[in-house]
Amino acid sequence: MPEQLQQTKRGLGREWIFLVLSLLFAFLVWMLTNLSKTYSGTVSVPVVAECNIEGHGMQSSNTVLVSARCRADGFRLVRESSRRDRKVVTVHFDRKDMRRLGPDTYGVIGGAKNSYTSQFFGDNVQLEAFITDTLKFVFPVENHKRVPVEVPHSVTFRSQYMLGGPITVSPDTVTVYGEQAKLDAVERIITPRLVMTDLNESQHGVLKLNVPEGTRLSTDQVSYEIPVSRYVELQATVPVEVQNVPAGRQLQVYPAMAKVVLRCAFPLGKDPLSSFKLYVDWHDFSTSLTGRCAPRVKHIPTGVLEYRVEPEVFDCVEL
Repeated sequence: MPEQLQQTKRGLGREWIFLVLSLLFAFLVWMLTNLSKTYSGTVSVPVVAECNIEGHGMQSSNTVLVSARCRADGFRLVRESSRRDRKVVTVHFDRKDMRRLGPDTYGVIGGAKNSYTSQFFGDNVQLEAFITDTLKFVFPVENHKRVPVEVPHSVTFRSQYMLGGPITVSPDTVTVYGEQAKLDAVERIITPRLVMTDLNESQHGVLKLNVPEGTRLSTDQVSYEIPVSRYVELQATVPVEVQNVPAGRQLQVYPAMAKVVLRCAFPLGKDPLSSFKLYVDWHDFSTSLTGRCAPRVKHIPTGVLEYRVEPEVFDCVEL
């Protein structure tokens, strides 16, 4: 009889253990099922801002707590409610979204915050409404100077093609930040050498900037454009006139005729030679020690890309 009683107790003990484990498993399934559903709650994150603001450091010196009503799964909301120390999130803001509120203070106001929701809270969160209205960040002033951008280049063209205008770079100046001693040594920022050959059409692209050691730049790249035009070459002999000669004075130019070579954009419009005029200015003669003067062009016709005059200088004599 005692042995049967002990077996009965052992059987009841196993049943109780099985019952408790079943209840725990059921609770776990219930909890996982419910926490995987979407709920509405408050999510808050501390944010440090990065923004390229002229004359200021790239990163804000303060942290702003950004709070919003969001729809997220229960796991996220439980973590938010139980978390004491939140990880600081660094968010890069577009300069156009930063409104100046003071000498060193800039804010993100109103709807401008909406485009940064995923950076604030992550991709698995649906924003309902921001609780924090204006995000105010302080960007300390930093030593800086503005310098030009220089693009070393070697460009050659196919026959009958040439530059249709100057090679342009955008932006053509950048802001350099760093210690004053570093800034004093920087006069320009250069790109890697641009080499192109046998061009017969305009080119454009992007070039990385070489950053001087110990500094940072307002941008790390620039865009360039190389205008290329097809040309035709025209030659003619034109008279060399004189201008601005004072009353009672006479100036004679030798030789009186010059050979001009024009490179004109193709196709030609109006004949450029009909309005191409050369002259020697009296002021150039009066300030010359030798009486030799380079001719000037009264008007460069539309479509003329380049011109050459032979000879390059003329002998001038006052009669």
